[in-house]
Amino acid sequence: MPARCAARVSSTSAGHSLESTRARVVTLVPLPGQPEGSPWPAPDWAEGPIPRGVDLAPLLDAAFDAGGPLSLTYAVVVIHRGRLVAERYSGVIEHWDRADEPVGPDTPLLSWSMAKSMLHAVVGVLVGERRVQTHAPAPVPQWAAPDDPRRTITLQDLLEMRDGLDFAEDYVDARASDVIEMLFGAGKDDVAAFAADRPAIAAPGLRFNYSSGSSNIVSAIVDREVGFGDRYCRFLRERLFDPIGAQSARPTLDAAGTWVASSYVHATARDFARFGYLYLRDGVWDGRRVLPDGWVDHGRRPRSVDPEDGSLYGAHWWVVGDGHGSFQASGYEGQSILVCPGLDLVVVRLGKTPSDRYPQLREWRAAVTAAFAAGDAILGG
Repeated sequence: MPARCAARVSSTSAGHSLESTRARVVTLVPLPGQPEGSPWPAPDWAEGPIPRGVDLAPLLDAAFDAGGPLSLTYAVVVIHRGRLVAERYSGVIEHWDRADEPVGPDTPLLSWSMAKSMLHAVVGVLVGERRVQTHAPAPVPQWAAPDDPRRTITLQDLLEMRDGLDFAEDYVDARASDVIEMLFGAGKDDVAAFAADRPAIAAPGLRFNYSSGSSNIVSAIVDREVGFGDRYCRFLRERLFDPIGAQSARPTLDAAGTWVASSYVHATARDFARFGYLYLRDGVWDGRRVLPDGWVDHGRRPRSVDPEDGSLYGAHWWVVGDGHGSFQASGYEGQSILVCPGLDLVVVRLGKTPSDRYPQLREWRAAVTAAFAAGDAILGG
């Protein structure tokens, strides 16, 4: 998953092939339409009961047990069949710049790498307008020389994290970490330039290497199309956040005016749920198509297997492979937006879970979906 110690790509650390991924997940579960009688969240989510047979109470208690397996949870929001059926918040944020700030429905929380999936949506808007092409060489100035091996890297390669660049996504050893240097060191004023300067060590399209650098290169490509700084923010607001009512969403830009799309969007848990709901509804919001037809499938179709833990990856989305068609936006310390088409479900969980407890976090999410699956079975689907 995104927040983990990952070695640099080498000739011995290749991800599994697309063919092996297809062997594990063959078909996509259909995306459900808006249930009859369920209003769109305008301005806020309509509430509904937890379905009969679904026992969420012990799972919520476990999530918010500070001494439990998930460590610290700030927020959980559960949307089922278009209605808010569960919501809980912890007491205060434990972060160096926001210590002891109370957490509630109106508290903006940090996305970390969930922002990558939002970037996928922004690229989709441009693809729908034919302003960018996913399979053409990526328009990156540093790669323009005729003899530069990176000049054949496509936008699709970057979205799939199969660009072949030498980028270490290491959150433990700062000396070996490109992501820490990019976000907090020499690269922080121009994250895309820092990432684009990394050399190629593999041909594009061959190896999976999870890389926040790839996301920021994509963000700069969007920059050059829609404009830097305030123009970029306005584009995000008008084309993504406003159409879905995510009024709290705030991207963070670097000094060069590029959205740090690898890592930085602040929003409330309810607004993160709106974003997940947009993907659950195939990019349509209250009758308006926000994302082009087929773009959600583009993100959730598995293309790679992470060699570290066997996780499936699509295009800036992780694929769960749980039999319900689930896919998720994931971020450092266990942030997640789980989208579950087979159960018409979105689950947002925000908090601080150390990486050695990620297996327990995956088990918790699986238990939540299992609870709803059991409820569906009782109700006959």
